[in-house]
Amino acid sequence: QAQLVESGGGFVQAGGSLRLSCRAQRTILSVFVTDDFSWYRQAPGKQRELVALSDNSGRTHYADTVKGRFTISRDNTRKAVNLQMNNLKSEDTAVYYCHSEKRGYWGQGTQVTVSS
Repeated sequence: QAQLVESGGGFVQAGGSLRLSCRAQRTILSVFVTDDFSWYRQAPGKQRELVALSDNSGRTHYADTVKGRFTISRDNTRKAVNLQMNNLKSEDTAVYYCHSEKRGYWGQGTQVTVSS
């Protein structure tokens, strides 16, 4: 029943990089190009926050805390949304979620842990 499946999370040292991927399935697969996709993250005890967004017109938005370090992209052939994370910091530690803005689906989340 999952519409979005994330992968690529893991444990990395500060300054390192990770590439997250969100693969569309089922309903979202057929309407991928028309939706806006985003990445959110939630650290323990904190509210879920928007990290990056890519709309169906190619426009992108980044949280100030990650701008210049993270890059969101979408692969319309693979029907996937990626988040390249460079120069990771300890404060980036969180569960990262993929989200379809128009349809309202959420992925199950993938853990990213950055050690100092």
